[in-house]
Parts: sequence; C-alpha cells; structure tokens
Amino acid sequence: MADTEKKAGNDLALLKSTVENIKNLILQLQASAKAPEDVKEGSSSEKKEQPKHADVNAIDLAHDSASLIKAHSTKLSLLIINNPFTPSAISKVLGELVSGPLPGLASAVEICHAAKYTKAMSEELQWRVDKVLTELLTLINAIPLDGNILSDDKKNGTGKSSGKGSLASTGVVWDACDSVMGLKTLGVAGLAMKKAVEYRDLVKDALEELQAWAEEESDDEDEDENSGNEDDEGKDPQDIVDDLFGSQPHIPKDDPEKIREKLESSTKRLRLIILMYQAVEKRRFKTLPYLPHPELPTQLKEKSSEDPGIVECLDEVLVRMKKITNLTDDLASAFYDLDSCAIDKLMDETWFTGFATVELLTKDWEGQKDDFTTWAYKFQLAMKKGW
Repeated sequence: MADTEKKAGNDLALLKSTVENIKNLILQLQASAKAPEDVKEGSSSEKKEQPKHADVNAIDLAHDSASLIKAHSTKLSLLIINNPFTPSAISKVLGELVSGPLPGLASAVEICHAAKYTKAMSEELQWRVDKVLTELLTLINAIPLDGNILSDDKKNGTGKSSGKGSLASTGVVWDACDSVMGLKTLGVAGLAMKKAVEYRDLVKDALEELQAWAEEESDDEDEDENSGNEDDEGKDPQDIVDDLFGSQPHIPKDDPEKIREKLESSTKRLRLIILMYQAVEKRRFKTLPYLPHPELPTQLKEKSSEDPGIVECLDEVLVRMKKITNLTDDLASAFYDLDSCAIDKLMDETWFTGFATVELLTKDWEGQKDDFTTWAYKFQLAMKKGW
C-alpha cells in the first residue's frame, strides 16, 4: 500500500514537472516563431548552419506535425476526464508531444522561407501554427494536478468554472490543427487564389457602398428641388438633429469640383479592377507552378537555391492587390467627405496600382504571351482612358 501511494505521489510530481516544462517549451516556440523574418531567414548569400529539417518540405512537415498534435490532444482530453486518473499516462502523452510534433511544427515555420515558399505562405503558416500552440497551451492548462479527473463543470465549461471547458478546448485545438493541415491541400497557388477572392470582395464592398451613396445623393438632390425653401417647422426634432450632426456633406448642386463626374469614373474603374482580380485568379494564380520548386540541377545549385522570379513576382502582386483594397476604402472616404484633392490623389494612386499589378503578369509563368496578355493590354488601356 505504501509503495502504491509512493508511486502515485511520484507520478503526480512527474506530471506537474512535465506540464511546467511543456508550457515553457510552447512559450519559447511561440517567441521563436514570431521572430522577425530577416532574423529567421537571413540572406540567401549567407553561409550558416541549416536547420535540422532544411531539406524537408515545410508544408508537409507542418501537416504531419499538426496531425500528430491533433491525435495527442485527443488522448490527453480523454485522460483528464475519465477514471482512473493516470498521471503517468498523461506524462507519456506530453513527453511524446515534446519529443516530436511540437519541435517539428516549429521547424516547419523556421524553414518556410519567404524567398522559397512566398511571404504570403510563410506568414500564413506562422499565424496558423501560433494558433495551434495557443490553443494547445489552453488545453494543457486544464490538466488537473490534484490527482483527480476534471469535474463536469470544468469539462463542459458550466457552473462556476472559468473558461470554455476541456471538451470545447479540445475542439478548438482540432480546428487549429486542421487549419495547418489544410495548407498542404491549399498550396501556394490555392492560398494566392484565396487571398485574391478576399481582396476582390473588399473592393466590391467599397464599390457597393459608393454606389449606394451615389443613389442617396441623387435622391437628396431631388428632395432639395421639391422642398424649395421650406424651413424646419413641422419636422421631427430627431430628424433635425440628424441633419445637423449625423449626415454626411452633400455634393453641391453646381458641383464646381466635378465630384459627380469623378464618382462615375471611379465606379467604372472599380468594376474593371474587380474583373482584374477575377482574371488574375483564373489565368495566373490557378496556373502557378508547384512551389517550392524542385531542387535545381547540380550545376546551378551553388548559384541559387531559390526561385529566380516567380515567388518574388507573386508576393509583389499580392501586396499590390491588398494595397488596392486600402486605397479603395480611402477613396470612398474621400468622396463621403467631398475632399476633391484627396479624391484626385487617391484615384491616381488606385488606378496606377491596378495598372502596375497587371503589368507584372502580362506574360505567363514561363515568360510566354497568352490570352491573358491580350486582356491585360485592353485592361490597361481602359484604366488609362481619361486618367
């Protein structure tokens, strides 16, 4: 009996130590994953010690590591809610996490260099891995260290217990792991297409808001013509307050700054930009070659281990696509404020960015002209018309 109690005490002490160690490890891995890109990646010309998994595909490694973390989190979740409470079994699961999938996940982030996998994929993997680590830490914090399984309240997140409960925490870990694993199926091309759709939708939202505002302007102008010189007598007090403080300025009737003309021009070009997002997604992103590229021939290996242009081009296109969404929001705000100078400046910058984005993609990924080349030329002509 004494030996049994002693073993139970030792097992519980080991569990406490193991829990503390894995929590510290996760915090260290998170800090490492968030290190500046230039610190993690360095220059391609620098000679430095390669990471342990440098010759492994980072996305495959992340997938396999996340799959193991998901499986181990399932085991852990069951062990902390079912009798008999077995500290040694929990310590074993935690030890397996420390010895394999957790370092593997961190290594995947480390070797997912922007110059090889694109900055978009590197940042996306880092974000998704951080989510896994954060949610796993929450689950580990739920491990009972008093020798008993979790109460129903702590399991289900009910009663006076704080947090969402261990079962819900486990589900969130699964979702985070699935998100990392999904990058393998998505790939660089899929991620680029996903971002293009997101950016396009943001531009569409801005366009729809501008169109709605333009219709309101037209309605307000008609009302002004019909109302003559009526004063506020008989109006609801709240309507008067809204008129004074809540409404946006309206385009003057004589429109000396030609804001209506600029608004019409802008909505036409924003429709073109939305078409540009769709065309780039279909004709360029969908046809991207597999990234990262296979190993270069031996004679070129010393010259460069990175892709000579596709990765850089893709990242620049995505940066410009995102920039257009920000410019579009700013342009809409400038119209609402009737800020003619800002409207002119933002129109020029938005149209130029759209023009320059397509310029990067006039030829396909093999440097050849195709149907998109012709479309891109027509798009640029349309963007320049009256600009």
